[in-house]
Amino acid sequence: MCGIFGYWDRAQRAIGDDKLTAMSACLAHRGPDDNGLWHQPERGVGIGNTRLSIIDIGGGRQPFVSHDGKIAVVQNGEIFNYIELAADLQREGVELRTHSDTEVILRLYEREGIEGLRKLNGMFAIAIDDARQDALYLVRDRIGVKPLYVADDGSRVLFGSEIKAFWPVKARASFPIDPEAIHHYLTFNYIPAPWTVYAGVKHVMPGTWMKFTRSLGAQVHRWWSLAEQCEEDHEFGDWSEEFVSILEDATRIRLRADVPWGAFLSGGVDSSTIVGLMARHVDRPVKTFCIGFADPRYDESAFAAEAARRFGCDHMNEIAELNMLDRWPKVLHHLDQPHGDASFMPTLSVSELAAKHVKVVLTGDGGDELFAGYDKYAQFFARPEVASLSSEAFQRSYFDSISLFTPAAKNALYRPALRERLGGIDSFTAAAKPWFDEAAHFDRVNQALYLDMQLLLSGNNLVKPDRMGMAVSIEARTPFLDWRMMEFAFRSRGATKLDPATGDKKHWYKKAAAPLIGQDLAYRKKQMFTVPIGDWFRGESYPWIKDALQESELLREWFEPAVVASMLERHRDGSANFTRELRALAAMALWSRGA
Repeated sequence: MCGIFGYWDRAQRAIGDDKLTAMSACLAHRGPDDNGLWHQPERGVGIGNTRLSIIDIGGGRQPFVSHDGKIAVVQNGEIFNYIELAADLQREGVELRTHSDTEVILRLYEREGIEGLRKLNGMFAIAIDDARQDALYLVRDRIGVKPLYVADDGSRVLFGSEIKAFWPVKARASFPIDPEAIHHYLTFNYIPAPWTVYAGVKHVMPGTWMKFTRSLGAQVHRWWSLAEQCEEDHEFGDWSEEFVSILEDATRIRLRADVPWGAFLSGGVDSSTIVGLMARHVDRPVKTFCIGFADPRYDESAFAAEAARRFGCDHMNEIAELNMLDRWPKVLHHLDQPHGDASFMPTLSVSELAAKHVKVVLTGDGGDELFAGYDKYAQFFARPEVASLSSEAFQRSYFDSISLFTPAAKNALYRPALRERLGGIDSFTAAAKPWFDEAAHFDRVNQALYLDMQLLLSGNNLVKPDRMGMAVSIEARTPFLDWRMMEFAFRSRGATKLDPATGDKKHWYKKAAAPLIGQDLAYRKKQMFTVPIGDWFRGESYPWIKDALQESELLREWFEPAVVASMLERHRDGSANFTRELRALAAMALWSRGA
């Protein structure tokens, strides 16, 4: 796990080493153990890395450079099948000088070019400077576990694992806030890729590589798509056997590390299943970490303790302060843009706990999006009218069900100039429909899940373990998002995930996992990992939220103060529940204060 950064100048203008050093310093939390730079100022190119040393501690220093000095590689992430790929390369006569997974990337690229990266099973953001082609490649993993941002003004390209890495080269003030990004933020509660809060800064999209040459523009190629799967009929026995086999192997290869590792354990079905599978492959107790709360409505620590006892874990639990609002500015600093999800705060706390003991954790992220684990899926598909909706009406209806502000509510919130500027932009058409169209051959449950795989994961749910883990220099690994499991999940019909008769979520998954984790953990009621921020806004933290909203220059400039004030007062007196809306606005206010 690392941070990567760099530049590519089409006119071969060099950036000074002092600025590149400052870019590296902005990402030091992602890689505090080492740093490296490949800089060819005469070509106007530099790629760098800050390293969190996980594999081949002594030999894995980046960048890796080819013997002839023509190719240089840096990566953020891990290639979990690097041992198998290294053995394949050695059988073909390729000399490997280290045991590093990054060297495997270099040698594979030397031998097979950019297409060879399809063989990688991992989480990664990769930069390759290829002087033979006089080109820069930026590559992102299949579903966006690892972040990668790019700013291309037509003359110079900047890239980095976090947006803050750009500021030493190009001042933040030169990147205005993108109103369209905020428009979509108010729909989703996060800014969906490819947008970021800054005009001119975009994501390298998941499953995509970009190639930059001296000519204007960039070549963009999507090298993997989950939509290429086709649903198949399964018998439960065969399905269960394949499910457990894939997930167990995905877990096994994610235990490859030369440093201490553990797992986040909430006692939910996802984390319990991962810990149970980890325990099969180790000769010592798995270190597990949990954050509990004094308020039983939000405390899962008893379930985590139950799972830890079942698998003989070395379990660590801390009871955290429930009101974590003082942690929010730190969270938003590491995010670089607004996020309205309150669960980032306890995720930071459990990351801090884990970082005292390990450098790697396995998590259950991705299980809910692959196998319909959220209540919202059961609630939406329980509506009697859903089955009779046309395709277009179904798409719009599901989109509406997950939206934060409706189009009408956004229009009421905006000041006239912003309302006019955004009047022709529909978040459904711009951000959701292209993904729905890709998934049109799936059944409707899988169409809904596909949308969340493409938007919610890279936009929010994978941002959480990456940024909060990296804030304290630990690496989070996600077995459910092994490419084999993702493809298997979308070869599985929606009825295997959401029982059409009962609305049971993770229908076959829980049945398959029950022998491992026990009936009680498999079928316990799902509890969201969050904090009661809406209650705080009605009570003890009402003065805090009122000041945050009223004092924000950004909110006053863009939004009608009377509308914001009305939402807050109606929430406080209980006549309406605007928890999620106020949370999103508060995140904007806090972010803009620190930006």
